[in-house]
Amino acid sequence: MLVGHKKQWEFLRKKFELEKLGHAYLFTGEEQLGKKKLAKEFAKLINCSADLENSLKPCGVCKNCRDIEKENYTDVLMVNLKNDKQEIEISQIREALNFLSYKSYYGRYKTVIIDGAEKMNTEAQNCFLKTLEEPKGKTILILISSHPEMLLSTISSRCQTIKFYSVNQKEIEDYLITIGAKNKIANQLSVFCQRKPGRAIDLFLNPDKLKKEQETLKELVKIINSDLAEKFQYTKKINLEDNNLKAILEILQEYLRHLLFLKAGASNPIQEDYFPEAVDKIKNYSVIKIKEILKLLEEVNIQTSLTNASPKLALEILLMEM
Repeated sequence: MLVGHKKQWEFLRKKFELEKLGHAYLFTGEEQLGKKKLAKEFAKLINCSADLENSLKPCGVCKNCRDIEKENYTDVLMVNLKNDKQEIEISQIREALNFLSYKSYYGRYKTVIIDGAEKMNTEAQNCFLKTLEEPKGKTILILISSHPEMLLSTISSRCQTIKFYSVNQKEIEDYLITIGAKNKIANQLSVFCQRKPGRAIDLFLNPDKLKKEQETLKELVKIINSDLAEKFQYTKKINLEDNNLKAILEILQEYLRHLLFLKAGASNPIQEDYFPEAVDKIKNYSVIKIKEILKLLEEVNIQTSLTNASPKLALEILLMEM
């Protein structure tokens, strides 16, 4: 079941019904909006084996749909960033190209979905470019990216871009209720998640994660208000492996956006329940200062995600600016 993105879905479904699908699509938008979810649902649509009208597909329960959901379907390949790597390597793209060189097992579309496409290194992107220029047979390529500006222009120009936007709060709230959330929790998470359904679902299914985030934020707020020596000590002792820096950056982004709302005179008791009270130093931040830090957070996030930049050094620089 999709949460939001009805226009994007109807566009693709109509193209499929009219047999006018393009060979390459670029899904863009912030993280945790549901881009990957829609890509998988689309793969189900074009492979669903249920005896239904197209408007009712995908059924979600046939073997094809279930295998695609588990990323175990013969004609659909998912390319992800490997846990121990910082980039999608050329070997992964060569594997995808080899996958596409064979005809569809079921006579439908061969589909490759690249999640986090901007993480392909230059060699991988150049390797992938030839397939974009000369796709073979019934091939569907879906690139998913939160930072499409990091892709080679020759790649993005050969894809049809489909943009994803924040989802209506009520849609997220209603979906959380359908998967078992109580009304109050569904309402709170739908507000807190910044209209990102993926984040809301993740926090509902992993309540300890939200508690850990709140504890991390309280510690960060305390450190921001401290002197340089304490800040350096904090970066020295904290574990920044396994995407921990990315989590810290996202927590700070949400907190600073919350402060922007407060500076603008807005008040939301639900969000205030999740965030600690601002210390004196943070209270004195101007709107301009908060926006500058948010911009820096985004830059640090991109640099540490796509390069070998030191996470500890990046965090030290960030804390010195706050």
